[in-house]
Amino acid sequence: MLLAQFRAAGDAPAVVERDGTVTSYEALSAEIETLSGRFAAANIGPGTSVQLIGDFGAKDIAWLLALWARGAIVAPVAPTSLEMAASFAGVGDAAVVARPGEDRLDPGPGTSSCPLFFELGGAPGLVIFSSGTTGAPKGAVHDVNRLLTKFEAPGKAMRTVGFLLFDHISGIDTALYTLAAGGALICLPGRDPATVSAVIETTKAEVLPTAPSFLNMLLMSGAADRHDLSSLKIITYGGEMMPQGVLERVAAAFPGVRVIQKYGASEIGALRSKSDGDTSRWIEFHGDGADWRVVDGLLEIRTKTAMLGYLNAPSPFTEDGWYRTGDRVETDGNRIRFLGRDGDLISVGGQKVYPAEVEAALREIDGILDAVVFGKPHPMLGASVCARLQVAEVPSDAAALRARVRQGLRGRLEPYKIPQKMQFTGEGLQNARFKNVRR
Repeated sequence: MLLAQFRAAGDAPAVVERDGTVTSYEALSAEIETLSGRFAAANIGPGTSVQLIGDFGAKDIAWLLALWARGAIVAPVAPTSLEMAASFAGVGDAAVVARPGEDRLDPGPGTSSCPLFFELGGAPGLVIFSSGTTGAPKGAVHDVNRLLTKFEAPGKAMRTVGFLLFDHISGIDTALYTLAAGGALICLPGRDPATVSAVIETTKAEVLPTAPSFLNMLLMSGAADRHDLSSLKIITYGGEMMPQGVLERVAAAFPGVRVIQKYGASEIGALRSKSDGDTSRWIEFHGDGADWRVVDGLLEIRTKTAMLGYLNAPSPFTEDGWYRTGDRVETDGNRIRFLGRDGDLISVGGQKVYPAEVEAALREIDGILDAVVFGKPHPMLGASVCARLQVAEVPSDAAALRARVRQGLRGRLEPYKIPQKMQFTGEGLQNARFKNVRR
C-alpha cells in the first residue's frame, strides 16, 4: 500500500535528513525495492525476527519498510537504547541484527521461534519495547498490517518533525502517518530545545509532535524566542501528564497554533484524539475503531490496532480483549481527563496523592525548573511524598531552599501532599523518551 503511494508522490520531498539534504518519494521507493531484493537473497522472509539498529533518516526508514515488505518481524532500536540492544535481541529472538548505518546484516542470537511470531501467519511484525519506567522493558508484538489500516485514508501532507523516537510506537506512527499522507518527515541531529528550534526555523516545519517535559524545556530555555517558529501549525503532546500551567504557557507562546493531546501505548498503538481546546486537558478519542470504558476509575481500551501479546510478560488484556491501561481518569460524557498512572499513586495515611498534581504545583515556584514526585515507604503513614527538583544552580544551603519550597506550596496543596523529602539537581529529570522516572 505505502509503496504505491510513494511512487505516486514522485519527486516530492519525503525525508529531510539531519544534514538538511532531501530524499524524494521516488528515491525512497527505489531504495526500498533494491533492499527487498537484497534481503530476499539473504533469506530474510516471513517470520524472520530482525533487530534494526537505527534512527529516523531515509536509509533507516527504507530498511524498515523493505524488511516489512519481506514479511519480517522488526524490532527497532534507537541510539538512546543501544545499551539494551543485546538484551532486546535475546528477548526478541532476533535471528538477524541489521545496521543500516554500517550497511550490515549480522547473525543474531535467536531463531525467530517465539510462539507469538507464528500467530502473525506470515504477516510483517513490529516489536516495540516499553520505556521501562515502571520495571523491566516488555516486548509488545504487533501485526503491521493492522497498524497500516489507519493510513488507508491518507491525512493532510505536512512537514512534520521526527522528534519521537525510532523505537517508540508514537514515533513509528508519526513517520507512517506523515509518509502515507505525502508529507515530509524532518529528521533531527539532536533533541535539545536549541537544535529543534533551529531545525523548525530552517525547514519551515508545520507539525511538532513532542512531550510535555520538552515543551517545558523549550519555554524555559528561551530557544523559541530566539528562532522564527511561525511556520508551526500544530503541536501535539503525550507520553506524560501535561501540567496545566505549562499547557497554558505553551498556548500563549504559540498563538494560532493548535495544541493537541495525543494518547498511545506500546500495547495498543497511537490513537487518534481531539483536544477540547488549546488549554484544555480534556480529550475525545475518534476513529481507528477504538472503544473505551472506565472500570474502578481506570481506563480500559479495546482497539483493532492492539498488540498480539508480550514476548516476556503476562497479557494485560481482559478475557474479552480490553487493555487495562493503568491510567486513572475522570470522565464527562465522551470526554476523558487523565489524573495519573495508578502505579504512581501515593497513599499517605490512606489519603491519595497524584504525583502529577504535586509536580505541577512545584513547577510554579520560582527557581524550580522541573520536578518528579514519588513515594517512599514510611513506617507510620505507609508512604511519604518525596521529590527530585531540577534547579538552575544547586544551592549551598539546601535547607533554606526546602523551607522556601514548602512555604510556596502552602495554600496550593493540602499538607499531606507537600513533599517531606526533597533532592536538588541541576540535571534533567526525564529518561531518553522524555518520561519521568519515578522508580
